[in-house]
Amino acid sequence: MACRIIYWIVICAVSVDRVILGIPIVEKTVMSALLNQLAEIVGDGGLLFGEALAERLVPHGHPLAIVRPRTTEEVSKVLKACSDVGQPVIPYGGLTGLVEATASNATEVAISLERMNHIEEIDSASRTMTVQAGVALQLVQEAADAEEMMFPLDIGARGSATIGGNVATNAGGNRVIRYGMMRDQILGMEVVLADGTILSSLNKIIKNNTGYDLKQLFIGSEGTLGIVTRLVLRLRPKPVSQQMAFLAANSFEEVTDILNRLDARLGGSLSAFEVLWQDYYRLVTTPPAAGKPPLAHDYAYYILVEALGGDDSSDADRFLQVLSDAMEEGVVADGAIAQSQAERDAMWAIRDDVGQVGQHRPVFSFDISVPLSKMDSYVVELRQALNTKWPGNHLSVFGHLGDGNLHIVVGVGDKSAKAAVEAVVYAGLPERGGSVSAEHGIGVQKKQYLGLSRSADEILVMQALKKTLDPRDILNPGKIFA
Repeated sequence: MACRIIYWIVICAVSVDRVILGIPIVEKTVMSALLNQLAEIVGDGGLLFGEALAERLVPHGHPLAIVRPRTTEEVSKVLKACSDVGQPVIPYGGLTGLVEATASNATEVAISLERMNHIEEIDSASRTMTVQAGVALQLVQEAADAEEMMFPLDIGARGSATIGGNVATNAGGNRVIRYGMMRDQILGMEVVLADGTILSSLNKIIKNNTGYDLKQLFIGSEGTLGIVTRLVLRLRPKPVSQQMAFLAANSFEEVTDILNRLDARLGGSLSAFEVLWQDYYRLVTTPPAAGKPPLAHDYAYYILVEALGGDDSSDADRFLQVLSDAMEEGVVADGAIAQSQAERDAMWAIRDDVGQVGQHRPVFSFDISVPLSKMDSYVVELRQALNTKWPGNHLSVFGHLGDGNLHIVVGVGDKSAKAAVEAVVYAGLPERGGSVSAEHGIGVQKKQYLGLSRSADEILVMQALKKTLDPRDILNPGKIFA
């Protein structure tokens, strides 16, 4: 009965054009045999198709089936089986990405590591955690916290985003200025190549100069070179103190002065430096937004500053002294220091209330990077270009300024203007050495703009790596490269 059901689903799935989105469809009899083979590999409940698949909320299209292995060995067998017949495979993480890197169609099979969701070991002496790639980021954070340590990566989708997905996109988040991107949190990795080859290097040491650091190839590759199955993560000491303030500045020059001053005088404890342009600050501190403005709406820039340290009393005194000196010297125009955890949470909530940009729907969101020295001119030029082309537009600018990452949200009152708005937003990046994607990747949405941030030679090398590691182009085909 199971075989007949699978065969019927295959008939329905492939009774379409012989080619969809340029991806060849495997012959029906071969596909039927493949699905049965995959079902045998992953066991009961491991293969979802038909009604079970239809019930899943999958963004950006539905694959023919979802395969859910439990071990690296099963992932290896699945990929080998798919490679043997040239079957495209779409790797699934938590499906929280924003660039359609997991877009799929009915000719493709998805592989989800949702059942590979175990924390295997916490090594307190080495300050490492060994995890399977399907573990949610928040569970990793909580497990580290329970051991009086910290996993510093933090993003808004922490409850759904998986560690494997964080690796695939080289996730950033709020504390990159101190702890770095996801790349900086990884010591060891186990990954399965397109042909089923397992590369296992679950290294626990920071210094290891023994040839090529192969794990770097797969970080940020969006599942196009291999599927990460297990990781050794680097943990950090758990902070004892958390100091936070909202500051105001009248010029961008003052903003950069404040950043450099705090970074130098807080003894390496500066962990977040989030800047809100006046437009965005007003939006998230005015009803219907729930946030209450800690500072008046009169300033051009607002800065959320966080410092994590090891002694609450001395850290608080130093934080206050550094900010007081900056205000006395006229660098900081105004400021409000959080006095409790509730106030700290409220300050972060203001920064994170990105849903308020929906007041100006339809809106287009962008995640870019610009060198700090050229950021002010970029935003000024962008604002002028938008005002010229779409008078009355709504522009919101905010971001992790300490690492050069800006989030830009534009509303022009026309949902068909997406391509035109993209052209305006990206136009000023190449000459400034900026990036069209700071932390979300390329996927499908940004692949036509990859050439704005990467040279032709760089792209050729990327494509050569893809061809070498995935010669049949079965892993996440159609992503990154136009």
